[in-house]
Amino acid sequence: MFDWSALQIPLVIFAAEVCVVTVSTMRIIAIARGQTILAPVLGFFEITIWLFAIGQTMQNLNNIACFFAFALGFTLGNFLGMQIEKMLALGTMVVRVVTHRDATELIDCLRSASYGVTCVDGHGATGPVQIVMTVVKRKQLSAVVALIEAHHPQAFYAVDEVQSAAAGIFPVRAKRRLAVLPSALRSLFSAW
Repeated sequence: MFDWSALQIPLVIFAAEVCVVTVSTMRIIAIARGQTILAPVLGFFEITIWLFAIGQTMQNLNNIACFFAFALGFTLGNFLGMQIEKMLALGTMVVRVVTHRDATELIDCLRSASYGVTCVDGHGATGPVQIVMTVVKRKQLSAVVALIEAHHPQAFYAVDEVQSAAAGIFPVRAKRRLAVLPSALRSLFSAW
């Protein structure tokens, strides 16, 4: 009969390492986005859980399952961290569209959807172009790309992350209710 108690410590190490690397991935993203409050808070939890996981692993050096649990937890933590980041879709993006066609229809469509739009005439490698630019929340990116592809399917477009943006025109969204949270947590989440 298999002794399940032998897997207890490796499972705890696995779970702890999954948490560590997931939080670590989110912390790195917060650093890259300049979120100066969130990144250190995540770092505190990351290192606290990591000390526990590595401590358990070091105390059980004779158990090879602990090594595999640590490695598998690291692997799954990376995957989960990236998936959570995709779901949260934090940040602001700038979308630049370069087209040889008249962009009036695209501009009108973007403006009617409440996106701020700037259009500049330019000269590309093969002649005159129009450059249409908009800054959007990352959660809105797929909707903007769909509008571009519907109106100018052959247009070149590039998407870049914006470190910070101010005084722009963004579609109005309903604010999330954070009133039930204590003020310290509310300020932490509003930094996102």
